[in-house]
Amino acid sequence: MTVATAPSPAVTGTPPGGPSRRRVLRWLLPLGPALILLALFMAGPILWSVYIAFTNETLTGSASVNSQFVGFDNFARLFDDPNFINSFLLTFVFVIGSAVIGQNTLGLIIALLMRGRGRVTRSVVNGVVIAAWVMPEIVAAACWFSFLAEEGTLNTVLGIEQEWLYTAPMFAVILANVWRGTAFSMLVYSAALSEVPKDLVEAAAVDGAGPGKRLLHITLPLIRRSIMSNLMLITLQTLASFGLIYALTGGGPGTASQTTPLYMYEQAFRYFEIGYGSAIALVLLVIGALFSLIYLRLIKVEDA
Repeated sequence: MTVATAPSPAVTGTPPGGPSRRRVLRWLLPLGPALILLALFMAGPILWSVYIAFTNETLTGSASVNSQFVGFDNFARLFDDPNFINSFLLTFVFVIGSAVIGQNTLGLIIALLMRGRGRVTRSVVNGVVIAAWVMPEIVAAACWFSFLAEEGTLNTVLGIEQEWLYTAPMFAVILANVWRGTAFSMLVYSAALSEVPKDLVEAAAVDGAGPGKRLLHITLPLIRRSIMSNLMLITLQTLASFGLIYALTGGGPGTASQTTPLYMYEQAFRYFEIGYGSAIALVLLVIGALFSLIYLRLIKVEDA
């Protein structure tokens, strides 16, 4: 009995992998213009900024024309700069207070309180919280300035004269950012809680587990991936927050609320030291990458 064999590529004249190559080309050709634009307008500026971080490039003066490669001088100067150290510490406080504690915790609490509520109640609460989220940063900053200013709503209600933006600027910007950004965490946790089996929670209640034990031993373990994903996203978003702080306090008074993005802006576009500002931006990028790796590592550990 003879066994039929397919003709070899050499006999048929078809190059090895011909159909698969054509399939790949058929997918890549429509994406070609988009890939070129991404490389030109995204990868290009990023790579150029990395290079500029190692030069003494400025917007004015001789270095704006004849910039020189200075190696790690910008980074050595950066870590000896007390203003940068101050901005880094304020950024850490802002991220922990605003994202990790504020938005994350408040979003989870709202999602838990809305679980099982009526449609009208959920719609009203979700609408109010999401309205703050979709509000532009400049508008949100104007609202909080009107609320916290010396002649603002808060002092009028309390009957005191207190300049909150001057005496407690970091508290003010953290509070404003929590108010504006909690909606994202609430939506993430609302979606995660909808996937928690109700029969499992009800069985635990029948066995005598109180609300606290059900939350700690059933609900939170089941949504831990959503918790880590939410923490990673809001941490990166808060780490790069600029507009709200700049519009509300301008980094002041002095440098009391000057986080790293504001310090980078000041060095690059107020003092025109593009090379030094790019070095600060690169350090900020590395910090964001480290946060991402930590969260991703925690997710993998939990899945193991």
